[in-house]
Amino acid sequence: MTLTRPIRARLARALGGARTRALLANRLALTGGVIAALFVLAALLAPLLSPYDPAQADFENALAQPAWSHWLGTDDLGRDQLSRVLFGLRASLQVGLLAVVLAFLVGVPLGLLAGYYGRFADSTVSRITETMLAFPFLVLAVGLAAILGPSLLNATIAIGISQVPAVIRITRAETLRLKNVDFVAAAIASGGGDGTVLLRHVLPNAASALTVQATVGIPAAIIGEALLSFLGLGVQPPDPSLGVMLSSAQSFLAAAPWMAVFPGLAIVAATLAFNLLGDGLRDVLDPRGATR
Repeated sequence: MTLTRPIRARLARALGGARTRALLANRLALTGGVIAALFVLAALLAPLLSPYDPAQADFENALAQPAWSHWLGTDDLGRDQLSRVLFGLRASLQVGLLAVVLAFLVGVPLGLLAGYYGRFADSTVSRITETMLAFPFLVLAVGLAAILGPSLLNATIAIGISQVPAVIRITRAETLRLKNVDFVAAAIASGGGDGTVLLRHVLPNAASALTVQATVGIPAAIIGEALLSFLGLGVQPPDPSLGVMLSSAQSFLAAAPWMAVFPGLAIVAATLAFNLLGDGLRDVLDPRGATR
């Protein structure tokens, strides 16, 4: 999905700013942003858009093929696949957004402390970060979810904690770069305290890199939620989740392939959209080109 050139031009003029115009000129990023926005809108309006109750079983229509009455078919219990995909997207995006927020709430302060103060603070935070990075993201998320117990909340916490090391590294690197810049040195020389320097000068100028990390973290969290739910460590049946739907479809791949195809396509499309948006933001919000 792309916007025509006149529409992109009008949006650029309305929103203003060189970076906004550059982002709107990037067709892949714009396409990803539009698709991501549609997914978010569909998730928010899931109760209104769903033609059926996602938990309502209809055994007479079990394993029904896609048709006008059930656009994406039904599962082995006769539940409408479209309704379950919409509510599954809601769970995935909820975990994606909240996990990233949690990762930022923990990782940004630690990265600022490590990069700004150095020495003991940097050494301690770096050792913790390196220990967590020794485990692949999904392995760490599965381990934490298994310890916390199966639930959507615990899956969100596990995925959020697993993303903390990446946030710490980016924040630390930006802080190390910015604390030697002239305007930060001038703020320190004029009597600005550490809190003022970090919150008013360092953090705002690190926002570009952190924004890109957020758009990259959301698709990773979506995949993480699907995996945890697939393994029984996330959303618990009968509540809908894309991972739960894929897990239920394993026994019916030959008889009812649509049970796996549509939730799988939803995961792929959502993660691809956010990744395209993140790549576009990385090109536009290049920290090396950022100004104070």
